[in-house]
Amino acid sequence: MSPDSLSASRSCRWLAGSIVLLFSGTIRGDHRADRAESKPPQAIDVAAEIQALVEADWIDRDRRFGAPAAADPAAARAVTAAEDAAGGCDGVKNGLWGFHVASGETDPWWQVDLGAAYRLDRVVVYNRCDARESRTGKLQILVTCEECVAEKGQFTPVYEHDGTPYGGVVGKPLEVHFAGREVTARIVRLRIPGRCSFALDEIEVYASDNPAVNVALNKPANQISVSRYSWTGTMSDAEFQRLGYKPLAPRAAAPAVEAGSEFSLAHTGAVIDQARRLGARLALQAGPPELPRLVAELEQIAARAAELAAASEVPQAARRALYLEACNIKRRIAFCNPLLAGIDKLLFIKRHDAAGVYHMCDQYYGCNAQPGGGLYVLENPSGDRPRLVDLLENSVVENGRLQGRTLAGGSFLSPEVSWDGDTILFAYSQAAAWEKNRGKETYEWSPDVSYHIFKVNADGTGLVQLTDGDGNDFDPCFLPNGRIAFISERRGGYLRCGRHCPVYTLFSMRSDGSDILCLSFHETHEWNPSVTNDGMLVYTRWDYVDRDTNVAHHMWTCYPDGRDPRSFHGNYPSRREGRPWMEMNIRAIPDSNKFVASTGAHHGHEFGSLVLIDPRVEDDGAMSQLTRLTPEMPFPEAEGRPVAQYSAYGTPWPLSEDDYLCVYDAASKNRGVYWLDRFGNCELIYRDPAISCAAPFPLQPRPRPPIIPSGTSQAAEDKHLDRPATVAVMNVYDADFPWPEGTKIEALRVIQVLPKATAPPNKPRIGIAQQTNARAVLGTVPVEADGSAYFDAPVGKPIYFQAIDQHGTAVQSMRSATYVHPGEQLTCQGCHERKHDPPSRSLQLPLALRRAPSPIRPDVDGSNPFNYVRLVQPVLDRNCAGCHQEKKVLDLSGKPGAANGWTQSYASLAEKYGFYFHVTNGSINMNAHGGSRTVAGQFGARAAGLMKYLDESHYDVKLSPEDRHRISLWLDCNSEFYGAYEHTDQQARGESVSPSLE
Repeated sequence: MSPDSLSASRSCRWLAGSIVLLFSGTIRGDHRADRAESKPPQAIDVAAEIQALVEADWIDRDRRFGAPAAADPAAARAVTAAEDAAGGCDGVKNGLWGFHVASGETDPWWQVDLGAAYRLDRVVVYNRCDARESRTGKLQILVTCEECVAEKGQFTPVYEHDGTPYGGVVGKPLEVHFAGREVTARIVRLRIPGRCSFALDEIEVYASDNPAVNVALNKPANQISVSRYSWTGTMSDAEFQRLGYKPLAPRAAAPAVEAGSEFSLAHTGAVIDQARRLGARLALQAGPPELPRLVAELEQIAARAAELAAASEVPQAARRALYLEACNIKRRIAFCNPLLAGIDKLLFIKRHDAAGVYHMCDQYYGCNAQPGGGLYVLENPSGDRPRLVDLLENSVVENGRLQGRTLAGGSFLSPEVSWDGDTILFAYSQAAAWEKNRGKETYEWSPDVSYHIFKVNADGTGLVQLTDGDGNDFDPCFLPNGRIAFISERRGGYLRCGRHCPVYTLFSMRSDGSDILCLSFHETHEWNPSVTNDGMLVYTRWDYVDRDTNVAHHMWTCYPDGRDPRSFHGNYPSRREGRPWMEMNIRAIPDSNKFVASTGAHHGHEFGSLVLIDPRVEDDGAMSQLTRLTPEMPFPEAEGRPVAQYSAYGTPWPLSEDDYLCVYDAASKNRGVYWLDRFGNCELIYRDPAISCAAPFPLQPRPRPPIIPSGTSQAAEDKHLDRPATVAVMNVYDADFPWPEGTKIEALRVIQVLPKATAPPNKPRIGIAQQTNARAVLGTVPVEADGSAYFDAPVGKPIYFQAIDQHGTAVQSMRSATYVHPGEQLTCQGCHERKHDPPSRSLQLPLALRRAPSPIRPDVDGSNPFNYVRLVQPVLDRNCAGCHQEKKVLDLSGKPGAANGWTQSYASLAEKYGFYFHVTNGSINMNAHGGSRTVAGQFGARAAGLMKYLDESHYDVKLSPEDRHRISLWLDCNSEFYGAYEHTDQQARGESVSPSLE
């Protein structure tokens, strides 16, 4: 089906309901012969291959540990947090920076491990002298005697600076003396409270027993994150100059280094230190009996390393052997982890990264799928004899269009294991577009191109197809009640800001593929549903109603039946920098309230860095709810560009708050399956050098979260729950923002956001704002004196609300959307209520809930369907256009022919006198036309320049209440022109045009 014909039919081609897979067809690609009876797949011993790849991985890490600075940062490898932090205590002082955390980091820190506990004499801090010295004015020093990394360990504050600027090689460095105080430390941490692009030149630490010796020199260091200014150690003078920075002091002669540049004893020592800490952590978790023996072997390796360090010259072969031995013992210690040892079978897929446009949406279209890969199981993954099983090696599809065929030659996506460990879901595309297009930009939808959902038993038997059709279905997820949530294009609509990108949102179906229901009526894309520990759904939603296209694709939650979608994290950033632009593959951590996610890119794929999300923390619009799990990898696009080079990690599976499975490749190309922990340890479990792996998932039973009863009546089994859908607001004044003084809210305006029914961006240009939504004003409902409201709600339509004052103008407006399902009764505490505070309690039932729900009262003609010519032009004709024509000033006539099919009056008024939020890449920084959230009382008619011309002070203008309301309504609705994406010529003539897709 061509894009044009698909555009015309998308709004009606997939109705929610049962899919019957009875037809058959030819599958393109290479196929195994049909089998009358499936044979069990073979388990192949891959121990030798994995051992060789593991050793190659260790050697690559050593190469990267000692790699010289690249001449071009775009070609530079990813720098770890420890490597960058080393520049803060390497003895190089040049007035610039020795380390540099992420720009705008929240509560940034740097620390040095002295290797033993010292009583401190003083700490000397050399500030960066080429920039604003006051940025480090609130410097704090904290200490601990424990071995710790990241935020683990109990730090004691011992100093807080008073804000006075201090220097370094220019001016006077900060000297903090501890004479007369009992300050003992093994780890010294420097921290800046709040947000800061933390960077210093050098830190020196002196002990009281020998105050002339800097005990921090060349000791292991670490820091919270890295930035695009990070380097291994202090950057070379040449590199500083290439970036436009001139060192302010000459560099001292470099100290003598160990002979040879590979397998340094310093790197081996770092491996030994990591292994010690890992062993100590696992010892607290009732590790296996061999753990003490392995720790003893580690100390023997450490003793030999100390002996070699005392030698005048150490051959490279000896250094290499010792390094590999240290890596091997560290790996064996890691695999004593009971969370790893308890995994008998590990499911994952092999797949090539998507071709086509490098974009978060396009990566899941089957037309961009590259053939190759499959569904695999690694048996005994942490043991001595791992075995690999191609799970579908002998499986044939038992039903539908592909009945009797194998799934060879296609592309696999998003596997999921049932709660009992017996069943696997996955998405599969025949990748039929590849042969014709070979990765070129293409837009093609057909059954043999798109992804569809399949189900198979854990032993490879019982392969059945659950969904089919022209569009894509993927990301299946078992729900606790037995249904399956998934992502589908069945909603209809297109991306507003580029190309031919059909929208996909959250759906569900029965386990046999029947009773398909729309869970999310959102107007643009969603991804990666999974189930939380308390039985809710968590997923990623792209939310850009009236705001920046690139900043809000973060965590949302809803009930398993789709009701009550909420955002508790990341949806309203204060700025774009220093935070992930996107978080994907969000999963709940066992026995925790936290989540893990990969930080993908808007203009990229699902890979990047890994973060820990804690929604219990107040969201500061930046990083307050996030902890970096892989701080050496900047967030792609937000911090690291080009994006493809910062796409190392992905598809995390949490084992605990400390331990994770994921895929990883330092070069962001050939990702293998890894275990990692939050303390910098990382071990390869499996890699195929020919193709990447993705989505590791233990193939075993796991706890089933509680089943939450349905609160809607749309599922076949819930029809008995049918009732009118309603929305109740307890108190509109209960908000996390200040209302303008004297505000009295008398009504809520209900506005429907219309999904884009045409593919290209700004085709049509709905209004003066870039890439804005078409919308329809459904009407208003009353707000009672106590701030409560209760009203009937339209089912299946994305809607948002505006708080309307006694004058009929909007005081506050959502820049997001919600929706209700059949039978749903949605309740809100207030208008942007405080998410971490308990609701205010009243001994009385809110006034609105003491009566029947209010119907939505429609507004004036031209508001639904929205149409500027019907809504605003009559007001101008009655009050303004004649005078303007007579005086030959601003053309306020309704003549057509202006840009984008607009009328002359719209072109004259909208940009200069209207109010609107732009919807573009970067519009968050466009002041009144940007931001993330509406400032109460400072938008729409209250902020538009036009309103001051609508009273008697302007040529004795006297508008009737209705005429004034019409203008206010237009301004409150982003000053739009069109109300639908179709038949723009008819709309420009003032004809009423209803949208084809709601």
